[in-house]
Amino acid sequence: MSHFKFYHKQDILSVTRIRRYETKLGERVQVLADPASLEKSLQESSASFVLLGIPEDIGVKANMGIGGTDSAWLAFLHSFLNIQSNDFLEGGEILLLGHFDFSSIEQLIDKNAFDFDEQLAAYRHAVNMIDDEVEQLIHIITQNKKIPIVIGGGHNNSYPCIKGAAKGFYKAGLIPIAQINAINLDAHADFRPMEGRHSGNGFTYAEADGYLEKYCVVGLHENYLPQNVWMDMVNNPFIDCITYEDIFLHEKRNFLQAIGHATAFTDDTLCGIELDLDCIENTLSSATSPVGISINHARQYINLTSADCKVAYLHISEGAIQLSDGRSNASTGKLISYLVSDFVKGMLIE
Repeated sequence: MSHFKFYHKQDILSVTRIRRYETKLGERVQVLADPASLEKSLQESSASFVLLGIPEDIGVKANMGIGGTDSAWLAFLHSFLNIQSNDFLEGGEILLLGHFDFSSIEQLIDKNAFDFDEQLAAYRHAVNMIDDEVEQLIHIITQNKKIPIVIGGGHNNSYPCIKGAAKGFYKAGLIPIAQINAINLDAHADFRPMEGRHSGNGFTYAEADGYLEKYCVVGLHENYLPQNVWMDMVNNPFIDCITYEDIFLHEKRNFLQAIGHATAFTDDTLCGIELDLDCIENTLSSATSPVGISINHARQYINLTSADCKVAYLHISEGAIQLSDGRSNASTGKLISYLVSDFVKGMLIE
């Protein structure tokens, strides 16, 4: 994990706005006692959740998308660490680990005079490197029976989250085989062909490599579902989906019923909770859309899945505060902080 930056308490306090008579989450969250002894420090920590960032957009560019998903992590931190510590969320149950920094890899690719095909191949090769480092860290966190909360970057990071959690929880003795399920609230299936790693095929690789057993997508947009992907999904009994149109236009199920269907479909083992921010109407992401669910729907999804599933991890991806085409929205970080706090509160419900 040569590209990971571990945080110290002073790093956290430097972005926490201390105020008299109040206590902020940044004053309560834990950090590693000794980054040089990662496993020992995790074992000794009383935290149930380990929060980390992957601020990268290499996977998005490898999918020929718009860059900028590397911009959400710091904005999220500035918001999340300044949430009030109170009876609803105290903060001590969270260990803030740090973030990956793959910017040197991206700069190396960008500064070389590649043609389009060479650049695309280089990005896809780089995603394999990201996979290896992220999977290694998620593996260590989960084998020590902690729940990873992973923020930022493209949806390519679903693959190392699934693989790392499956291997880690298996080693911890919490699952009989190294295989977990996943629920994904997303406008896209991210089940494209295995043409080289990118943000559009994380679940394809996880399923093909045997780490993903059941997969359910909620809110899939019919207009952005390739026919070959659709056929791969409907012909696989371990994959299910409920389209946005079936929920909000045809009203075959309401939104809460759709979530209930997804949790029931995946309730036989540990389940990764995935949320791609491009599913939320007008939220800045690599694939921003004027059509989508509301923010309250996203919060309900997080709240219900965290309470009802045997949770393996939470992964929130594709958000941005600044896209490479110039579009910006400073509120994305605060939106993610609401979703993360909803997740922890849902998990802590007895």
